[in-house]
Parts: sequence; structure tokens; C-alpha cells
Amino acid sequence: MERKNKIIKSQNLAETQKRFIYGVITLIVFTLTIIFVFGDHGLFQLYKLKKEKSSIQKHISELRKEREVLISEKKRLENDLMYIEKLAREKYRMAKPGERVYKVISK
Repeated sequence: MERKNKIIKSQNLAETQKRFIYGVITLIVFTLTIIFVFGDHGLFQLYKLKKEKSSIQKHISELRKEREVLISEKKRLENDLMYIEKLAREKYRMAKPGERVYKVISK
């Protein structure tokens, strides 16, 4: 009978140890999963960085287009006298000698 009790106690102890080990392993796996998803180098951070990278690349592309427009505008201002005259007439309301400038007032 005493031998039976020792066997049962050792079985209970082994079962308790197994449960403890499974619990610790489960806790470690859960913790690693949380770190992998939400950590500084996790999936969530990676998603945010990719989104930010896409936004920055889009902004860079827009700035490059704007730069090209400004370069072409600069070249026109340096070389195209007709364009300069057009800007002077439209934007600054200038006129050649002998011309009259009329101001149209809308109602």
C-alpha cells in the first residue's frame, strides 16, 4: 500500500511538473509572440515604417516634378523674351510706350 502511495505521489509530481513546464513554455511563446508583433522591431513597427516610406517616396516624387517645372520656368525666363513680355503685361500690367492699359471692373 505504501508503495502504491509512492507511485501515485510520483505520478502526481510528474503530472504537476509537466503542467508547470507546459505553462512556462506557453508563457514564453506568448511573450515572444507579443514582442514579435508589437516590439521595436516587430511587425507593427515594420508596417508603420513601410507606410511612412511610401509617403516619403510620394512626396519626393512630387518635389522632383515641381523642381522640373521650376527649371523649365527658369529657362523660359532666361531665354524667352515673348514669355517675359507676356508675364509683364499680365502680372504687372505693364505696357509698351504709346499703349494704353484699360482696367475692366466687373459689376
